[in-house]
Amino acid sequence: MKAIEITEFGAPEVLKLGERPTPTPGKGEVLVKVSASGVNRPDVFQRQGAYAPPPGISDLPGLEIAGEIVDGEFDPKHNPFGLKKGDRVCALLAGGGYAEYAVAPLEQCLPMPKGFSDIEAASLPETFFTVWSNVFERAHLGAGENGEEETLLVQGGSSGIGVTAIQIAKALGHRVFATAGTDEKCRACEVLGAERAINYKTEDFVEVVKSLTNDRGVDVILDMVAGDYLPRELKSLADGGRVCIIALLGGAKAEINLNDILRRRLVITGSTMRPRPVTFKAKIAAKLKERVWPELDEGPIKPVIFKVFPVAEAAAAHELMESSTHVGKIVLDWRDGA
Repeated sequence: MKAIEITEFGAPEVLKLGERPTPTPGKGEVLVKVSASGVNRPDVFQRQGAYAPPPGISDLPGLEIAGEIVDGEFDPKHNPFGLKKGDRVCALLAGGGYAEYAVAPLEQCLPMPKGFSDIEAASLPETFFTVWSNVFERAHLGAGENGEEETLLVQGGSSGIGVTAIQIAKALGHRVFATAGTDEKCRACEVLGAERAINYKTEDFVEVVKSLTNDRGVDVILDMVAGDYLPRELKSLADGGRVCIIALLGGAKAEINLNDILRRRLVITGSTMRPRPVTFKAKIAAKLKERVWPELDEGPIKPVIFKVFPVAEAAAAHELMESSTHVGKIVLDWRDGA
């Protein structure tokens, strides 16, 4: 099969189209003929040598795919959605998605939402699993003590994670605010459902959030920046609020006032999805199918595709990802061959 390999750690041009043996599915796994592969920030980190795949996982980058199941095991114990050979699915992977064929745990495969193209479906798994796990399970965004739906601030609202978090939270009845780096990106966030998007280069998100919530603050912040954002985020939280960190684009260290944590009952948490076991990801898949897939089938939530690249231009896709000029997702197209 054709595959995009990381020939050495470095800049985007180290990504090269090569050939690999077609993988063989193991117990509880299926082989998917890949039509499209999502491009995500962790792929960039892996290419740079900063995010190694878990033990036993393919060294090829790629955490999400869409395509057709062509082989595998369909034990009912590991097949909650009744999938079979020939079904079109999108799947979350721990690696190996930049290829014509990929192996995926059956429990991490979801049926394509109604009317979705392969390109659209490939843009879903990595961000949807990440958002559900962190916003709704770790940070427990839900109904507040007064019965009103809680509020969410999404840092980096125009990213793939950001546009997903905005849409899911909005569809489930929450007030959503977001930050982005240009006025154009802010407007895009608002079109997707953010009540107010804050240009972090020209506005202080702490002041804006306070003004929008009658000085209360928000209940949950989804943070992919960390670093010196963290103390400001704590000031933006309501009492009992939670910050959930999913990336460290602003750095791995922060100085915070622990007295605020105690006095205001604040929570700082975080996670990464890739190394978690299949059993954990299977539970997330089940929740997505129950709570979010109907919103995709019926239309309130839509994929946001910024640009599609032929697989031979994977390096250009990574250049775009690193530029942060995009709004939404970047996808590699395998349908016309490599």
